[in-house]
Amino acid sequence: MFWTSYFLAVLALVLAWPVPVLLSRAEWPARAPFMAMVLWQAIALAGGLSMIGAMLVYGLEPIGDNLIAGLRSLAGMVLHNEPTTALGFWHLFALSAAALLSAHLVFTLLLTYIKIERQRRRHRELLALLASPSDDGPGTVVINHDSPVAYCLPGGARSVTVLSDGLMAALEPAELRAVLIHENAHLSQRHDLLLWAFAAWRQALPWFPTTRLAQVAVNSLIEMLADDVALRTESKGTLIKAIAIVAGGSARPIEQFAPPAPNTGAPSPDDSTFSGTGGADSPRTTASRVSRLLSPKPPLPLGQCALVLAASTMLLAVPTGLLIVPGLLG
Repeated sequence: MFWTSYFLAVLALVLAWPVPVLLSRAEWPARAPFMAMVLWQAIALAGGLSMIGAMLVYGLEPIGDNLIAGLRSLAGMVLHNEPTTALGFWHLFALSAAALLSAHLVFTLLLTYIKIERQRRRHRELLALLASPSDDGPGTVVINHDSPVAYCLPGGARSVTVLSDGLMAALEPAELRAVLIHENAHLSQRHDLLLWAFAAWRQALPWFPTTRLAQVAVNSLIEMLADDVALRTESKGTLIKAIAIVAGGSARPIEQFAPPAPNTGAPSPDDSTFSGTGGADSPRTTASRVSRLLSPKPPLPLGQCALVLAASTMLLAVPTGLLIVPGLLG
């Protein structure tokens, strides 16, 4: 238990700083955005699990040979009002910190979801008043806006893709198809769930610079994934032109008739939860997307993809195994 807690603490520190920094600077994610997304999720989950697990294991070390035995002993103390003299000050502190951090992460995840849903509901109400149905298919509406703007508003069966008059006037039919395919990819692949999770992670741990790196990386990766879907039917030139045109539009597509969102850390209409092909991207994301299309590199070889997948699996398996397996064997 003692060495397990220290190993998990070291793993948590490694996943909280050097690993995300190195991954954010790597060039290979643009060649395999899906695999990079899997790795970012594994880093986030394994980092949180290691952080909480290290505190739990250290706190329970005096009353159990493993996590499960320690939790049983602790439950017996709480339920039967037994003295906790076996636990020293730092053990109680570690257990309290683990409980508070767990509650904080869960609460922030739920709170972020509630804020996002509330914001989307207000957004839909505005669209119901100010948007009109588009001829480009069901689930697509048009707003009266001179700038070229496109974004999607997730919501299951209520999901919509929003276009502006300026966009429809600026794009050729093929370019407009590329934009619509890109936005539909965001909706069909449920990129909003990824954005929600990483927005909550950043909101819960704002003092970790790597939470910002992770959120920025994920925002960029989902745009690449949507671009790849559009490239299945449209040419690179068409998509690049569409990105360039939309990138010249307003980054806040509805700011003229919607109040700015509070700084809650949750996605807002100018965030990638609602983003379109370049419409709400940062200049850096737009530049990376265009560069990726102008100077394409070969996809990551299958062997390297397998290594990334293996690394992601190991990141999740190691802390989980250290926490659970000894208790099951015991």
